[in-house]
This record gives sequence, C-alpha cells and structure tokens, in this order.
Amino acid sequence: MLKVYNYMEYIVANELEKLLASTEDTCKCQKCKLDITAWTLNRLPPKYIVSEKGRIYTRLDEQNTQFHVDVTRELTKAILYVNKNPRH
Repeated sequence: MLKVYNYMEYIVANELEKLLASTEDTCKCQKCKLDITAWTLNRLPPKYIVSEKGRIYTRLDEQNTQFHVDVTRELTKAILYVNKNPRH
C-alpha cells in the first residue's frame, strides 16, 4: 500500500540532531525536540512523497544550498524560541 509521507520530517529530524550535537545550552528532552520539530515544519514548505522515485528527487533538492540554509535558519529560530519558552 502506498503512503503519503512528508519527507521534510526526515530532513528536519536529521538536521536537528546535528545542531543539537553541537550545542550545550539547549534542552534535548523529547518534548523540546518535538516542539522544535513542529515549530520548524510549520514554517517550511512540505515535501510530500509517495514513492522511492519521489524520495530521490527530493534528495536532489536537499543538495541545493538555499534549501539547506532555509532548513538550518528555521531550526535555529525554533531552538531559540523553545529555549526561551520551554513547556516543561
């Protein structure tokens, strides 16, 4: 059965882990990570895929420098926001 998947979730999760590994003053609990992820995904365009071919095309987009900058920028904003407003 085919399934619609927002590939941006995968991209944001991977980039978030990289950013969190390089920071010491950010809470890394599951709740904060989910808040950061949701905040970021709500500010980036979705990349829906339903097949392996779609995943490959989306991975090609991922190599675009501007795409990477946009994801990193929104993740950084989300980290700062959640750090100032933790829900725990």
